Amino acid sequence: MCRRLNAVTYSRFSSNGGLNFTVFAAKFQKRFALWFNSLMRLVVAVAALASLASAQSFIRVNSELIALTHVRVIDGTGAPARANQTIIIRNGLIESVGDFNKITVPPAASYQDLPGYTVIPGLVGMHEHLFYPSGHGAPVYIEHAVSFPRLYLASGVTTARTAGGLEVQTDLTVKKWIDEGRYTGPDMHITAGYLEGPGSFTPQMLELRGPEDAKAFVEYWAGLGATSFKAYMHITRAELGAAIVAAHARGLKVTGHLCSVGFREAAALGIDNLEHGLVVDGEFAPGKKPDECPSVSAAVLEGLDVAGEGVQQTIRELVQHHVAVTSTLAVFEAAPPLQQRFLDALSPQNAAEYRAARERLPEASKKLSAVRIAKEQQFERAFVKAGGLLMAGADPTGNGSALAGFADQRNIELLVDGGFTPAEAIRIATLNGAQFLGFGKRIGSVEVGKQADLVVTEGDPSARIADIENVRIVFRKGIGYDSAKLLESVRGMVGLH
Repeated sequence: MCRRLNAVTYSRFSSNGGLNFTVFAAKFQKRFALWFNSLMRLVVAVAALASLASAQSFIRVNSELIALTHVRVIDGTGAPARANQTIIIRNGLIESVGDFNKITVPPAASYQDLPGYTVIPGLVGMHEHLFYPSGHGAPVYIEHAVSFPRLYLASGVTTARTAGGLEVQTDLTVKKWIDEGRYTGPDMHITAGYLEGPGSFTPQMLELRGPEDAKAFVEYWAGLGATSFKAYMHITRAELGAAIVAAHARGLKVTGHLCSVGFREAAALGIDNLEHGLVVDGEFAPGKKPDECPSVSAAVLEGLDVAGEGVQQTIRELVQHHVAVTSTLAVFEAAPPLQQRFLDALSPQNAAEYRAARERLPEASKKLSAVRIAKEQQFERAFVKAGGLLMAGADPTGNGSALAGFADQRNIELLVDGGFTPAEAIRIATLNGAQFLGFGKRIGSVEVGKQADLVVTEGDPSARIADIENVRIVFRKGIGYDSAKLLESVRGMVGLH
């Protein structure tokens, strides 16, 4: 007969020298916890080794002493290209650069003979993100912590400021893992954002309730490692001012994609950087009200006279207050030239959705895109002519046409299309950003003593700027990464992670 084991029976069983289940359970739980923790440590260690092995697979050149010979050099200072050059890299630094006939290559050097190739500085992307549109017109963005760092590096971006993040902690961890060698990507500088007011177009942004919120936001993320902050379209002047004061108190900077606050107002408050340029400046919209973001039509943009007193006064005030501007021309292209490499990077579903959306693109959107680019090109030329510091970045958002890394290259092409020389455009995308970040003495140009952050492209961007896309090797801190392998590793990933 089966008898139920009740509390009395259990007590008698234990007291009569049988198995005490309470003691057994406690011992089992402790031993299981020790075993499980050991297992988890092993899993983490294996994962870390796998990540390191993956990172190693992208490396093409890795030696203490490297020679790049017979290359053309565009050095990032704005100087003309120099043909038949030799670059010696020792322990991650540029030891010498000059005419091939005047520099002796050390016998022990890892030799890379590159006739027909051009070396430029690693790009310093100043408006990068680790997120991308989710598709179907939904105002939600997906973090791309796996594919985007590799896309940036494969395209020649060796330093990237995120200029706003929707998963800031993820961005900070990606930076940490790249620094530790667990991930492959550029040197990351994380911007905490967004400092936004009521009216945001996406639910992924915190809406500030006043200046105290802005201050608390800055202090919180600064404490976790963010090095700059991004103000957004519906922030008020009081909130922006509080954020700037809090950031500057820590020696950190604030940038902004502004609308409710005009550029002149932001400059007077002490902002360090403005994104996108004139085409997002709400101060020229008819009937603009304080702290409100107006709608700016294509007709209003088209009617803006860059040479007129209003825009020129804005330029003067930006230069006077040392406010830099970040060019993001590529994100305004509604339908850029469609490239196979772009489609290859997208997941099959995202590629199909992108093609369909592109085919349905209204003529009005195409016209607005053309007006924005033309007007912004005029503004950026005038801003630089007046002494302003212009930088560049991808901004992989919009309708999805601007992709991490590829859009950095396209932006350089559009700068040239807007009237800059190739050497000037490359400086905007390299040394200018480095100087803004405070690293101009370390990166941003091909000069002796600087870190060997270099991009080897096939062809001659000084004669044909589209050759900027033909990246073959990207050196970051003197280690040469294979661009093709990096691109292949993210095939079909964009839209997923």
